[in-house]
Amino acid sequence: THFVMLSVVLLGAVGCTCSNKKVEKQTTEKVMIEPVYDINTSLGTIRVKLYSKTPKHCANFEKLAAEGYYDGLLFHRVINGFMIQGGDPLTRDTTRVAEYGSGGPDYTVPAEFVSEYRHLKGALAAARRGDFVNPTRASSGSQFYIVQDENTCAQLDGQYTVFGQTIEGFE
Repeated sequence: THFVMLSVVLLGAVGCTCSNKKVEKQTTEKVMIEPVYDINTSLGTIRVKLYSKTPKHCANFEKLAAEGYYDGLLFHRVINGFMIQGGDPLTRDTTRVAEYGSGGPDYTVPAEFVSEYRHLKGALAAARRGDFVNPTRASSGSQFYIVQDENTCAQLDGQYTVFGQTIEGFE
């Protein structure tokens, strides 16, 4: 396991929200807002788009990023050929390595399974506690992961909320 520092920054218009609000184009066609964020790491920048059909996860990620919650955190779980995981505030303290993966805000986010959002390479998904202690499959308040290999993560479809996709920089 190796650790990578991260911070998350919103790109695009100030005040862009991650809700189901619709915006008018110059035509009468309506478009859902899907904000784009940069996840700045010590190894480069990963650009992600958040999905509008997962509004609770989108709003939560946006809120935490705006507060600077993710600044200085680590990708603490890196499993080559599977996924990388970050968002645990305990990773700011190097004396708590044994606890990495257990931290977060004092809330969860209700699951938002959308069948069209699958664990493809580069998918952004919410981490969560296991089914035994979390039968509703509620997501962690802050921890997320990015899929490295869709073949090894396919069994996670419908089990963990996929709420975004990398659009560049994941290499």
